[in-house]
Amino acid sequence: MAAPDQSASLEVQIDRWRSYLRRRQAIHSVDVAELEDHLREQVAGLVDAGLATDEAFLVAVKRMGDLDTLSREFAREHSERLWKQLVVAPSSAEETGAPARTNALVAFGLAVAAAVAIKVPSLLFGIPFAEENAGFYARNLSLFVLPLLTGYFVWKRQLRSATFRWLALAFVAAGVFANVYPFARNGYTEVLTALHLPIALWVVVGAAYAGRRWRDVSGRMDFIRFSGELVIYFVLIALGGGVLTGFTAMIFQAIGIDIEPFFESWLLPCGAAGGVLVASWLVEAKQSVIENMAPVLTRLFSPLFAAVLVLFLGTLVWTGRGIQIEREVLIAFDLLLVVVLGLLLYSASARDPHAPPGPLDVVQVVLVVSALLADLVALGAIAARITQFGFTPNRVAALGENVILLVNLAWSAVLYVRFLRGRGPFASLERWQTSYLPVYAVWAIDVVIVFPPVFGYM
Repeated sequence: MAAPDQSASLEVQIDRWRSYLRRRQAIHSVDVAELEDHLREQVAGLVDAGLATDEAFLVAVKRMGDLDTLSREFAREHSERLWKQLVVAPSSAEETGAPARTNALVAFGLAVAAAVAIKVPSLLFGIPFAEENAGFYARNLSLFVLPLLTGYFVWKRQLRSATFRWLALAFVAAGVFANVYPFARNGYTEVLTALHLPIALWVVVGAAYAGRRWRDVSGRMDFIRFSGELVIYFVLIALGGGVLTGFTAMIFQAIGIDIEPFFESWLLPCGAAGGVLVASWLVEAKQSVIENMAPVLTRLFSPLFAAVLVLFLGTLVWTGRGIQIEREVLIAFDLLLVVVLGLLLYSASARDPHAPPGPLDVVQVVLVVSALLADLVALGAIAARITQFGFTPNRVAALGENVILLVNLAWSAVLYVRFLRGRGPFASLERWQTSYLPVYAVWAIDVVIVFPPVFGYM
């Protein structure tokens, strides 16, 4: 049995080893927990055999044969450590490309399936992708894509059949509630359903992505990283697709052919649906590259967003003007606050949790506090509007969402200030952010299921 001080030393070494894996992504992020379990088993066995805890850790790292490359990278970064001499070994043979090819084939097959699925209502049920059916497609858009994305992760993570059934049941229930209600055409509750259903279902995707690690902070944080990286790749694909479409339209226009109807009915919906699957595969396949990109973007935009929010609050005080409570304005405002939370999460995932506070941490606190104050201003305006004109679906939804964001931002600010003052660990902030995810899902489910009948499907 290891002495208490030896156990503490072991936990510090394992924590640094785990932090390195998560920060550098030398191996796939979903394997970190399994590798840590294997490492602990090795250490325990060696300690029982009579080795000291530190010696057992060094030998255990060396014995993890398939991690020679990882061990070399870790040893080079921590060159002052004695165990560098133990883990630097010749490179092993390159892994076969067969698994990567299989993943690519499955992902692209599902991308084609998503592109076909979005055209099924038009081809089989006579519901064309047109303006008069915008409500139907808006409500069901996530149902054409997210079940296939979830299936991809179920297959890749080799989840149990019981888990698969629960995930499938969630999508079936979502499809029912998105289509059985007699929504008023382009009504408030229909728009709210279209906006909130993807939020609720995205948590279902997260359960499949993280698999058995969904209950762990690291598993949920990996899914948050994946979500941000997916947005980056999807935007890049969309920009490339826009350029390609522009050139295509130009060259066909040169011979007197207008491809705009084809673009609106086929290329745009099918390309967007398939692009989600392709972007997801790219995140998985090129994770180490994008993990380097995301922290750089975070460091670049965190000060810029903080400056914008500080300028906004200063202008608000100087001019004495209030926020306009229009649906589009509220949606944009809430999206801004969500982006702030995303920047906070990416900054947290990119930094060493054991490092002392630095200048970027101060910027993050300014960003969070500014967003918190802006949210309070928005909440005051919403409450005044409700008091003056009464309740509507949009106002109640905006009120609930801003209260949820307020709680998240407020406690995040408290935890970050504690860290800056040396009164709390940085890991507490990460744990709070990832544990708060189900709150958003529960609220989104309420908006989808409860709001339409309560507000008369208006």
